Amino acid sequence: MSVRLTILGSGTSHGVPMIGCDCAVCSSPDPRDRRTRCSAVFAWADGAILIDTSPELRLQCVSAGITRVDAVFFTHYHADHVVGLDDLRRFNALLRRELSLYADAATIARLRRMFDYAFTTDPDYPSAKPDLRAVELRGPVQVGGRTVTPIPYWHGKLPVLGFRVGNVAYCPDCSAIPDESRPLLEGLDVLVLGALRHRPHPTHFTLAQAVDEAQRLAARRTWFTHIAHELPHAQTCDELPAGMALAHDGLVIESS
Repeated sequence: MSVRLTILGSGTSHGVPMIGCDCAVCSSPDPRDRRTRCSAVFAWADGAILIDTSPELRLQCVSAGITRVDAVFFTHYHADHVVGLDDLRRFNALLRRELSLYADAATIARLRRMFDYAFTTDPDYPSAKPDLRAVELRGPVQVGGRTVTPIPYWHGKLPVLGFRVGNVAYCPDCSAIPDESRPLLEGLDVLVLGALRHRPHPTHFTLAQAVDEAQRLAARRTWFTHIAHELPHAQTCDELPAGMALAHDGLVIESS
């Protein structure tokens, strides 16, 4: 069965353009240089899952025409990946049921503290709120007839998760992939991998490091995401190896 991956947001935690910046990328007329914070949707015939709830989630889903989410998976608990969680209540209304939320134990604990109202039953709560069921990820799970495989790796000193559905893997916010996770990334048609900028960063791959990692993993096609304002889209893509490109907001990637 085919898998479609939609990149809802491709930007770093500041977003692009950044507040108060008039650099060439932040002031670029190229719409591919406008980068909201990272979220993505895997979809197939019988299901769809959302990866992370970025601050711009509502706008991203409206722009991309996303009307179905059967479950939500979180890579980690940093603000740029979770603070749009309240927008999940709209998917509760569309589907008329609760949503299962999958994450590691640390992320679930942080979400419960940040959004306690979304995980409690309160008949006197004065407005709509998300209806969520938190499930700790301990390995692959089934959603809509497909296997969703978590991929452990490192974001600086923080253990985080990427996700694989079929032959498509999504791994933002990455600085190192442990050897034990590499078999989970074999035989990929599509790899989406974090690549922040050219300058070194303690918790993210540089573009050169991400290219080296992508070449080692040998996916047929690679897109880079979680991009800062130092990488102009068109120029950077022209300089990348064949089969690699920067992702952009609204990018739709199909894989058989």
